Amino acid sequence: MSNPLSRRHFIASSAAGAVLAAPAVVSAQPKIRWRAQSMWSAAETTYKAFESFCKRVGEATGGRLEIQPFPAAAVVGVFESLDAVSAGVLDAHSSAPVYWSGKDAGFSVLGDLNFAYTHPWQAEAWFYHRGGLDLLREAYARYNVYPVGVSWWGAEALVSKKPLPGTAELKGLKVRTPQGMFAEIITKFGASVVVVPGGEVYSALDKGVVDAADWGTESMNFRMGFFDVAKTSVRIGHSMPVQEFTVNSGKWNALTPDLKAIVSSCVREWTWDQVQRIAVEDTDAMANIRGKSGTATSWNEAELGKIRGVATKTWEEWSKKTPFAKKAYDSQIAWLKALGIQV
Repeated sequence: MSNPLSRRHFIASSAAGAVLAAPAVVSAQPKIRWRAQSMWSAAETTYKAFESFCKRVGEATGGRLEIQPFPAAAVVGVFESLDAVSAGVLDAHSSAPVYWSGKDAGFSVLGDLNFAYTHPWQAEAWFYHRGGLDLLREAYARYNVYPVGVSWWGAEALVSKKPLPGTAELKGLKVRTPQGMFAEIITKFGASVVVVPGGEVYSALDKGVVDAADWGTESMNFRMGFFDVAKTSVRIGHSMPVQEFTVNSGKWNALTPDLKAIVSSCVREWTWDQVQRIAVEDTDAMANIRGKSGTATSWNEAELGKIRGVATKTWEEWSKKTPFAKKAYDSQIAWLKALGIQV
């Protein structure tokens, strides 16, 4: 006859052994390693914020997921990263939807609705609570990628060699800006658009190839040295592009639910870490600009109203380009009206 005490001892011992062995099983699981390229050079604060995000994911997952960050063009060209993530050359990237406007005009409407939002929280609320992120995911699905979340670096400012008190001064002004919605808006006021790479903006200002430049926020422009040759900084609310963190769909779907939740949470942390870092630097830059005998101003409501009126008509024109552009337009118009912003 068997001894029940012995059986109980065996069961208890086996259970304890299984519990003690569990950590060894978890630790034996292979680490997941992603390579992710940023749209920013290593010198930019925005890239440092991205590095912090990648490090945070590693810490929050206990090392189960490691993201190796790369600066712009380190693996593929800046305008090739979406295709690289789609093909699995990169596992992820952090870029801007407006870069893919050539694939679909809707990426410009969704990624930077010029003269619409005045603060990142307004745009973020649309993405996370009014369907914007769902629209981006729907559009990106055709490229085999999944946008986890979005971030901003703040409202951009123009830097100019000439005073820019209002829309009248746009006539005849040579402006460095990418082709797209903003370029169309300012040409309607008589400005001419000159497209040069970011690395050549300083030289273009210095040599008079352009009179003004659309590049980044005050601190970004200051760091590029633009105020050595152009003394006017003006905020007109023209541009506040969205940046996204996007993963190859196969890589994302392979994650366990808890890892997906952790990465999603870390993206939300990154959103406001980046926004606040740049806001602090912009505040300091304003004093530095004035220290170089420059001016940092914004337009009054009358002038802003003039250019916003043209901008809203331009939004509508772009909304007719593709079905995705129409969806992005209709959804944001409803949100802007709810916010009480003139449309």
